[in-house]
Amino acid sequence: MIISVLFYSFVVFAAIQIIYYLSFASFLFIDKKEKKTHKEIPVSVIICAKNEAKNLQKFLPAVLDQNYSDFEVVLINDASSDESSDIMEAFKEKHANIKIINVENTEAFWGNKKYALTLGIKAAKNEHLLFTDADCKPVTKNWIAEVTKNFTSEKTIILGYGKYRKTKGLVNLFVRFETLLTAIQYFNYAKLGSPYMAVGRNLAYAKSEFFNVNGFINHIKIKSGDDDLFIQDAANKKNTTICISENSFTESEAPTSLNEWFQQKRRHISTANYYKKKHQFFLGLFFISKVLLLITTVILFFFYPWEIILPIILGYYMIQYIIVGLSAKKLKEQQVVYFLPFLEIGLLLFQFSIFITNLISKPTHWK
Repeated sequence: MIISVLFYSFVVFAAIQIIYYLSFASFLFIDKKEKKTHKEIPVSVIICAKNEAKNLQKFLPAVLDQNYSDFEVVLINDASSDESSDIMEAFKEKHANIKIINVENTEAFWGNKKYALTLGIKAAKNEHLLFTDADCKPVTKNWIAEVTKNFTSEKTIILGYGKYRKTKGLVNLFVRFETLLTAIQYFNYAKLGSPYMAVGRNLAYAKSEFFNVNGFINHIKIKSGDDDLFIQDAANKKNTTICISENSFTESEAPTSLNEWFQQKRRHISTANYYKKKHQFFLGLFFISKVLLLITTVILFFFYPWEIILPIILGYYMIQYIIVGLSAKKLKEQQVVYFLPFLEIGLLLFQFSIFITNLISKPTHWK
């Protein structure tokens, strides 16, 4: 009796996972009917930096060297204690399109990136805003043009892809796999009309959308979530689109140690508690059904005819390989596909450990 229940549960979990992965294929198909802006529009690129002197020197030139005729760069110095301010001023002397916003620590908003971003957004002179981080660089000189051509009278929020630079090492492989899997999910949810998150490394939206939801006021006390919690408030089926062309990518330096990545993901995952209930449910179902599928598979291989179990689990992995493989090719991360089963199990253990740790203690502020 128990084994029969386990088997039918196994079938249900496999079916749920297969349905999820089939739905994940939606973003691979470009909607040719979707209109795009062909003329250049004025854009404000916003970069919030806290103690990022080295990264500003290294990556800011790639932003300033864009093939775009009408853009300003709003540099937000968020109470830095290093030489960030001096670096910004040095760049400003050579580039007239730079605007610097110096943010002082206040007791109410100490260490709060959202407060700093709000000041930068208010100071931006243009309606259309494009966000990235100080440790990011556009992969091409056409980043601004490629992202902002998706702005239309209806589409006022654009979700982009922020990849991590490929280096040697197991941590780097896991970071890039997790980034790919996350992107597959948020691109597809947006494509299916239910956007739930974005990454601040590559995100664009109209200033009016920011003020329509009173900025970050609904979650200003939450240290993280300037990207995904804003999307929770402002994005919907009509006003949101995605941009996945290679020219639109940004690239960041990946965490170099497991502990650094662990702390980073703790902050990111903690915001999921503030997602809409439907997003919490579907994201949770995807994670839980995957864990239970793997557990029931192992148990049933010992107590149930393997000739029945094997075709089902192979069918699941075949569909997963196809969808993730095509997505990885689209987002230029083909290497991770070769290690898919290993990465999947390792990532599940990693995410579960974060979940337990966050139950015990809260993650710290963004810097």
